[in-house]
Amino acid sequence: MKLDELVNHVIYKDNFLSIENYLEFPKLYLEFIKNNLQAVIVSRNENYYQFFQYKGDGTYNVTRPINSRLFYSFEEFESLSGDFKYLIENIRDNEVDTTENRMLVNRLIYSAQQSIGACLDALPANKSNTARKLNGDYFERFIRLIIERCGLEVTEGTIRVPVEIDGKEAFKMNYQHDLNLIKNNEVMAIGSVKTSSKDRLDKVFVDKFLYNRLTEKDTPHFAIFLNDVQRKGQEGKYGISATFLPGHFKGYTVKLNPLDGVYYCDIRPNMASEPILKDHIKTFDHFVFSDMWSFVD
Repeated sequence: MKLDELVNHVIYKDNFLSIENYLEFPKLYLEFIKNNLQAVIVSRNENYYQFFQYKGDGTYNVTRPINSRLFYSFEEFESLSGDFKYLIENIRDNEVDTTENRMLVNRLIYSAQQSIGACLDALPANKSNTARKLNGDYFERFIRLIIERCGLEVTEGTIRVPVEIDGKEAFKMNYQHDLNLIKNNEVMAIGSVKTSSKDRLDKVFVDKFLYNRLTEKDTPHFAIFLNDVQRKGQEGKYGISATFLPGHFKGYTVKLNPLDGVYYCDIRPNMASEPILKDHIKTFDHFVFSDMWSFVD
């Protein structure tokens, strides 16, 4: 496919309604970039991040940072996408919980979502807000579809929260969430799903505090992020910078309330080494292999 055909495909949400849709599009994109890029630019400060630059058909746009340690090639993705489907459909079988399968979960989701995001980066600059909104919506839907395929009931949208005064329901308050894990018609856990924590971290912590205060419950709240890096610098000197705010995360965790799980496909090094961060932030595989089942049990 040509770049304009890929872009026309990716801008229509009805093309991404199933797991299969999310696994087919990356094959098309990854095959395209094998021989049709102007350049692959290496980040100056963290060399395993790369940027794809399109030719004239993409107005020479430069994509978001791509972690080459996680991003599959066309051949790898084509070979492993079937394994991924089998894995999430049999996620509770003890024999599938291996180091290799955990890495497969993180890398395939990352590769699929970044294929979508990088393709959207070919849109003109005046469409950047549209691209950002679409990419976020696609990631939320992808995670929701994965959870469903694993075998859990999950919903999105508004919850009507009853607020009690002196033991009696006084009124209901609408609460919007990206996804809710459901069991026996009861909300067991509430999740925020975003491509990055930039400008969103505070809200996740406050949401847990307010929701549990309003309902007088201790409903688990978790957050799922794709990554927390962005491009910085000028043409010819591109690098990456982190969008994660460790001070805010630690402050809210210690002084407000800790989240019950924070998960990344592309986890930053300090998240695995710094006190507090390493105790509360994990790679996404921990969510699907164990934690989400604990939330509903």
